[in-house]
Amino acid sequence: MPETHKTAGDSVEQPSLFFPDASTQAGGAKQAQVVIVPTLSEGSVLGACALPYQDYLRRTDHSAYTITCFLSDLRLLTEFLGRELPLRSITKDSLADWLGHLRWERATQPAPKTMARRATFLKNFFGWLTKEGVLRDDPSQRIVLSRPTPPLPELLYEDEVARLEQASTKDARCQLLVMTLLATGLKKEELMAVALRHVDLSNPEEPAIEVRFPGQAKRRRERRMMLPPAWTAVFNAYAEQYRPRERLFECTDRNLNYVLASAVKRAGIEKRVTLQLLRDIFAVRQLRAGVAMDALREKLGLSEEAWYEIAEKYRKLAFPV
Repeated sequence: MPETHKTAGDSVEQPSLFFPDASTQAGGAKQAQVVIVPTLSEGSVLGACALPYQDYLRRTDHSAYTITCFLSDLRLLTEFLGRELPLRSITKDSLADWLGHLRWERATQPAPKTMARRATFLKNFFGWLTKEGVLRDDPSQRIVLSRPTPPLPELLYEDEVARLEQASTKDARCQLLVMTLLATGLKKEELMAVALRHVDLSNPEEPAIEVRFPGQAKRRRERRMMLPPAWTAVFNAYAEQYRPRERLFECTDRNLNYVLASAVKRAGIEKRVTLQLLRDIFAVRQLRAGVAMDALREKLGLSEEAWYEIAEKYRKLAFPV
C-alpha cells in the first residue's frame, strides 16, 4: 500500500475529550472514538473548543496537572453557558455569572484558591482565542483574580546581602550556591537539576548556565543564564574540593538549606533566609534595575499562568508604597 502524507491543511484526529466512551465494533472489541479537531471562528460554538484547546495546552508550556484542571474548568463553563452558544456571544457578564454560580450556587463552596484558578483559566482560554484571531476582544480581560496572597517575604537589605556573600566565602560550596542564586534566580528544582555539561566555561570571563528540561512542553522555559566573571574561580575551587561528577550540586536541597543557614548565622542575620528568598532578591534587583516584567518572567522561567499570581508580589517588593 503506498504511503500517504498529510499536508499542513489536513485535520488532526484525536480521541474525543468530552465524549471519551469508546465505540464498539461488531466483534465486541472497543475502539477509541476519533473526532476531527475543528478550526474555530467567532461563530463557532463553545462546545467545539475542547479539542483545539486541549491541543493548544499540550503544545505549550503547561503541566499535565494544569491541562487537567483547565479542561475540567472548560467543561463546567460549557455546561453553564450551553454547548451551542457562539463564542462571539460570550461576554464579561456571562463569565462573571459563571464564577458567581460556582462560588455561591453549588452544593459545595469551592476554596478561594480553586476560584482563583478558574479565573486564571478564563484568562488563559480567552487569551488564546484572542491571540489566534478567533475573537477580536477578550471578555475575560477585566476578570479580577481573587487568590488570597500570602504575606510578602522580608527581603534582605543590600548590606545584609553583602554580609551573607562575605560569610559564604568560608566554604566553596556555600559561596557557589549564594553566587549562583543571586545571579540567576533559579528555582530550587532547577538548581538541583543543573548538570555539569550545562555549565559553560568556554569563556572564563563570561560563564553561563544552560537551564534545560527533559519534557517537551517545558522546553519553552529553557534559557541561558549569564554569571559574573568571578563565578569561574569559585566553581573551580568548589569542583576541586567536592568533585561533582554529573550535577552541579550532588546533594539534597535540604543539605543546601543547611549550608545556607550556616552562612546566615555567620553573617549575624536574624531574618529567615531560604533558597526561595535568594530567588526573590534576584527578581527584585532585576526590576529595580529597569528590567521589563515580561523579560523578568522569562528569566525566572515562569509560565503565563504562574506569572499572573507572582507578578504583583514582585511589584510590591520592588516598589513598596
